[in-house]
Amino acid sequence: MSPTTLEPGRDDEHRAGPLFWISAAVGWAVIAWGLRGIFEHSLDTRPANLARFVVGGALLHDLIIAPLIIGAGVLLARAVPGRARAVVQGALAVSGIVALFSYPLVRGFGLAANNPTSLPHNYAAGLLVVLGGVWAVAAAIAVVRLRTA
Repeated sequence: MSPTTLEPGRDDEHRAGPLFWISAAVGWAVIAWGLRGIFEHSLDTRPANLARFVVGGALLHDLIIAPLIIGAGVLLARAVPGRARAVVQGALAVSGIVALFSYPLVRGFGLAANNPTSLPHNYAAGLLVVLGGVWAVAAAIAVVRLRTA
């Protein structure tokens, strides 16, 4: 460690370089372009509904989903044998991500009465098939790991 003292919270060795600032500017430009598209096509994007969905999703995650996942992780660490724990954790993570991304489809958001092909499939059944596949693979891997212990 160098003999010079630094200000609290300041690290001269890891300062933001030009690549950081260029990528930050590009990122903000992409965000601005997306926001412009939301408001320019407001008939299709419904900005108020979109804002409610984004803010509601963030609150739902922070106040309900994340604490439940943490609690499930604690219970999982106590209930599942060590060699199968990572497999079950992975299956839970994949299940949560798949369920989250399929939620708008299962709920029928975007369904248009004048367009019967807008959501043409039974997405709830599809979700169950995918989750069944995830857990079948996870179970097979866990059994192999537990038997080779």
